[in-house]
Amino acid sequence: MQELVLYHYAMSPFSEKIRVMLGYAGLGWQSVTVKEMPPRPALEAIAGGYRKIPVAQNGADVFCDSRSVAAEIARLSGRNELILEQQPAEVQAFVRETDLETFLACVIAASDGRMLKKLIKDTSLLNAFRFLKDRINMGRKSRVKALRGPQAKAHVLAHMATMESMLEQDFLFGESPCIADFSAYHGLWFVCDLAGKPWLRDFPRVQGWMERMKGFGHGQPAEITEDQALDIARNAAPRELDNQSHHQQTGQAVDVAPDDYGREPVRGTLVFGDADTLILQREHPRTGKVHVHFPARGFTITTV
Repeated sequence: MQELVLYHYAMSPFSEKIRVMLGYAGLGWQSVTVKEMPPRPALEAIAGGYRKIPVAQNGADVFCDSRSVAAEIARLSGRNELILEQQPAEVQAFVRETDLETFLACVIAASDGRMLKKLIKDTSLLNAFRFLKDRINMGRKSRVKALRGPQAKAHVLAHMATMESMLEQDFLFGESPCIADFSAYHGLWFVCDLAGKPWLRDFPRVQGWMERMKGFGHGQPAEITEDQALDIARNAAPRELDNQSHHQQTGQAVDVAPDDYGREPVRGTLVFGDADTLILQREHPRTGKVHVHFPARGFTITTV
């Protein structure tokens, strides 16, 4: 069975969400480390320049957004609790707020001198300033209103207090984890582990839950190069579509883009669309024909 390829970088919160999910699912996977910001030539070739990280690949099928990646991990492992659309309404509502408003609050609350020093140490001074410039420009194009530092900290602490009250069992919605736990984890990992904020000391249940989440590890990663990953796509064909598409734009050239931030579009031919998923067919000389998967919710689709 072809192992999942993950394009990611160490300090990416959503990458950490997926890495821990792979550990939970017990999957081997192939790791491609990419830059913290564009240009990323391999992703230009295989995913049309989609700028958010992580991106996953299985043969000639490419998965953009952590929800699509989680659904593919569920397909490979049988862990259907990782599929957002199959969860109860209360879980879906928690995930959507946590993955957007709470995540952005965590990033802002964590972004201080200590984080800048860590970025400089792990990369370089020049790269750190390029990174900050890139993220500032991305924020200007965002449709999500960013909180200021004190507001962001208050939001994160209120979120942690809510989690403290929810954790009557080992995980947020019961005795075993679901997609909600992984969505809550990566923002707090960024704030508490990477930025070193001491806020967990006031929330013992959340602290214990964080340790349980870390205990899943990252599965069994194996490093490969970008060229090796692109060769995998070139030597494969997109898998057969499970269902017939009834989307009105099927067969048309379209642009698909996130509707919140990082809104650079990916262009291709829509080959499938339903209430949960959009799939574009793209071709590139380096990869041949690929299918690029997106969640339907949270993305716009525009006829070219």
